[in-house]
Amino acid sequence: MSGSLRDQTLALAGIFQAASLVHHTATKGQCPQDPLETTIRSLFETDPGNTLDVYGDLYGLREGLKTLRRAMGQQPAGQDTQILRYSLSLVQLEARLRKQPDMMDTIGERIEQARRTVEHFGPTHPNVQRNLASIYQDTLSTFRIKINVNGHRQYLEIEENAVRIRACLLAGIRSAVLWRQLGGRRWQLLFRRKRHVAIADGILHDLD
Repeated sequence: MSGSLRDQTLALAGIFQAASLVHHTATKGQCPQDPLETTIRSLFETDPGNTLDVYGDLYGLREGLKTLRRAMGQQPAGQDTQILRYSLSLVQLEARLRKQPDMMDTIGERIEQARRTVEHFGPTHPNVQRNLASIYQDTLSTFRIKINVNGHRQYLEIEENAVRIRACLLAGIRSAVLWRQLGGRRWQLLFRRKRHVAIADGILHDLD
C-alpha cells in the first residue's frame, strides 16, 4: 500500500493530533472533544476505502493539521516542540511494534472486542477510553523505550486524564501505522518537512 504525499500528510496530522491531545490533557487537564472523538474513532476504522475515511472528514483533522504546520514549521513554539517530540516517539514506537506481529495481533483483537462498547456508548465514553488505555498499558507500554509525558502533576495524577493519555497514544500509533503503510519514512520528516507543511497549509486554507 502506498499513498500520495497528501495522504501521508493526513496520516501525519493524525499522529500530531493525538500528540496534541496528550499534551493538552497533561498540561491543562482537558482537551477539545471534537478532535478527541475523531482520534479515538480512527482506531475502529480498520477497513477504510481511502485515507480520509480513517478520520471521517478534513474538519476532524483540523487540530492535527494546525499542529503539524506549527511544529514542523521554521520556528515551533515551546509546546509545539513537545508535541513534535511525542509525534516522533510514536513513529519510533510503531517501528518497534512492527517487529512484534503477535503483539500487533493482540492489539487488533482487543480493539475489535472494544468495538461493541463504542457502538453503544460512543468513542469518547469513559468505558471506551478505559478499554483502549488498558490495551496500551498491556502492550506498547511494556517496551523498553517508552513515551514520557510531561505535564502538571495535579493533572497527571488524575486517573481519568491518565486513561485519556494512554488512549490517545494508542490512537497515535494507529495513525503511525497508517503513515507507514502509505509509504511514510522517518527521513521524510526532515527532508520533506516543508512539503508536508505546505500541503497542511493548503488544506487548512480550503477549510477556512
